[in-house]
Amino acid sequence: MDIVHESGDATAAQIRERMTDPPTDSAVRSVLRILVEKGHLSSAYDGPRYVYSPTVPAQRARTSAMRHVLRTFFGGSVEGAVSALLQLEDGNLTPRERARIKALIDRASEEGR
Repeated sequence: MDIVHESGDATAAQIRERMTDPPTDSAVRSVLRILVEKGHLSSAYDGPRYVYSPTVPAQRARTSAMRHVLRTFFGGSVEGAVSALLQLEDGNLTPRERARIKALIDRASEEGR
């Protein structure tokens, strides 16, 4: 799904090429078929191959995934999730990023969130 969202649409071969440790071609096609059946992807026949596209915009998928992560790993706690992100070794923030995050928090506070 990540690869399809990043590229907008892709064939099974293109998706497999972008995977770091790809399974067999038939395994990729099987997962794509399941994702189409579940409504996560759509497919269109283009000559000798199918082209797969996400059915949900990336922003909506991100929001849904974040809600799932918050519920599953942080008991719904935004504070817990932010704390975990800030503790990541590779999560060093630049002063500019800190200022933008602070502005987002301030805006959310003003809006009562």
